[in-house]
Amino acid sequence: MASKSSKRIAFVGNPNAGKTTLFNSLTGSRQKVGNYAGVTVERVSALRRVGSFECEFIDVPGLYSLTPASEDEAVAVKVLEEETDLIVCVIDASNLERNLYLYSQIAELWRPVVIALTMTDRVEQAGSTLKIDRLRRLLGCPVIPMVGHKEKGVKELLAAIESALTTPTEPTLLSDIGALRDLQVELARRGYDHSIGALRKEVLNEQSTMIVPFVEIQPIWDKAREATENASFADPAARYAWTAQVQRESIVQTSPKKAVSLTDKIDKVLTHRFFGLIVFVAVMYCVFFSIYKLSQPFMDAIETAFGWLGATIGPRLEGVPVLQSFVVDGIIAGVGGVVVFLPQILILFFFIAMLEGTGYLARSAFLMDRLLGWCGLNGRAFIPLLSSFACAIPGVMAARVMPDPKARLATILVAPLMSCSARLPVYMLIIGTFIEPQYGAFWAGFALFAMHLLGLFVAIPVVFVLNRGILKGKRLPFMLELPPYQMPRWKDVFLGMLNRGKVFLTTAGTTIVVMSIIIWAASYFPRKTDTGLPENEAAVAQLEYSVMGRVGKAVEPAFAPLGFDWRISTAILSAFPARETVAPSLGILFSLGSGDEAEAKLGSKIREAKWPDGRQLFTLPTSIGLMVFFALCAQCLSTLAVVRRETNSRKWPLFMFCYMTVFAYIGAWLVQIIGRSFVP
Repeated sequence: MASKSSKRIAFVGNPNAGKTTLFNSLTGSRQKVGNYAGVTVERVSALRRVGSFECEFIDVPGLYSLTPASEDEAVAVKVLEEETDLIVCVIDASNLERNLYLYSQIAELWRPVVIALTMTDRVEQAGSTLKIDRLRRLLGCPVIPMVGHKEKGVKELLAAIESALTTPTEPTLLSDIGALRDLQVELARRGYDHSIGALRKEVLNEQSTMIVPFVEIQPIWDKAREATENASFADPAARYAWTAQVQRESIVQTSPKKAVSLTDKIDKVLTHRFFGLIVFVAVMYCVFFSIYKLSQPFMDAIETAFGWLGATIGPRLEGVPVLQSFVVDGIIAGVGGVVVFLPQILILFFFIAMLEGTGYLARSAFLMDRLLGWCGLNGRAFIPLLSSFACAIPGVMAARVMPDPKARLATILVAPLMSCSARLPVYMLIIGTFIEPQYGAFWAGFALFAMHLLGLFVAIPVVFVLNRGILKGKRLPFMLELPPYQMPRWKDVFLGMLNRGKVFLTTAGTTIVVMSIIIWAASYFPRKTDTGLPENEAAVAQLEYSVMGRVGKAVEPAFAPLGFDWRISTAILSAFPARETVAPSLGILFSLGSGDEAEAKLGSKIREAKWPDGRQLFTLPTSIGLMVFFALCAQCLSTLAVVRRETNSRKWPLFMFCYMTVFAYIGAWLVQIIGRSFVP
């Protein structure tokens, strides 16, 4: 929290202008960066000392004007309307004319402004030359050329911020281009040299002490006063005429401009209505196939490590059976059952960051516009849905980019259907145990890909019903800026991977450990007296006698039509607080009931699991049904809490939980019914 004496500096700009990249460079923060609009959906701040000033840097969502069209833009405007000591206006030099429209409105806030001119390397690559000094004079404020991904210009920007805080200067208003400039010229002809800022203050000051040397200048003075008083009411046409003029005067084409850029050539294929979708499906399949294939050696190494840990610690605790079971079956089996999936998490987010950084995901939103349009949404909804593949919570929050309240609500209600990273351990466990060994790596990758597409395909008819029957929403026009293709910033790629890995491990070290201990205790107590049964049968009898076994037996009839026994049913119930607990729950339940050595892999344990009558528990339909259940079920209290906050209502998270649970049950049941027709 900044102190009252600190300076508040807002970073404002159009979406995709490089604002968050610059913010991270200046503050050392690790905010998410993407080569598409909608990455930042709420204000983020960080403290940094600039010279003699303690500053609070504020990164706000991108916006195109000070008239907000969506929730995320309203966040940005609210920050600017509060007391801000300095505004750093981030402007994309390669889209100068469009970016300056926002600047023309920011200048009218009467706050000191420093312009961070990003993407200057793109202007040079296009064969043009930037006249920085000319641009400074036209805008009346410091202009610092920068190349954000190379951190060029950072020192110069900090120096400009310090100077602006020490000696504030006001930017040039739109009216300055007209009447005030005419007044400045007329006074200069007569030997009176005044800055635009000084003239603006004087013409608005009824007790001005400035001497007008000649009577013929009085009409120009009066005209300048009238124009300055009405500056904030400039119409969009006048603003765009001014931005076009500034661009013409500050950017000079020094070499012939290419008729068709490389980005345009690539987009002819990647945004094609047919070939673009084929490429999109192929890219997504390759991503998920790679996740499965590349992670296997790392998973095996982690499993081996935890198996060795359990085998090493277990014998040393034989004298205290309760403690031995607690450590080996509770903590090691629980945490190990989650950490083993860390390689998939890292690889998944590596590919997501790569696709974001190149600009391809913006094209994906363009392609999805046709698909989403059928149900009443547009391509802009793909941004929060895409975020939900990482985690539903930022996806729900990212729905603020939707300009229409009904479209925003519909997007929120289906965002949790996207398969987040917390579901990945369940998919990988089932696929690695039952699909890959029998059908090969190709179908294993296809199954993983299909599970991630399932939520999207279910979301489309759900939104269709919501828009037609409940919300009565309508489809809005879709406009999206397609950034040029570029090499991703490797620092952002790896930081994104590490951040998601850290979140995953933090969850494993807190929620999952706690849940693992609870599940172990409920599975271990109360203890059953010696029954004289063989060791393996006695272990199963003890598990059924425990609290968890009794709860599982009570709910088993409800899940039996899906092919789930009491152990699977119990794991499902234990996962409602957080999906990440599914794998450790299965690990504890099947380890305690197996009677085998602790180092045995979970996959082999569930493959050998039986019904009481000796039938195989995990058949192919049951395995796929379990994945479908987790793909569609709303098992995340944190997500429900965020939906409650974003909708300001209890009924919508309740509605979402109910319809997703029903869909999950029906989906798993249909898989079981259909599967039995093909698999004996």
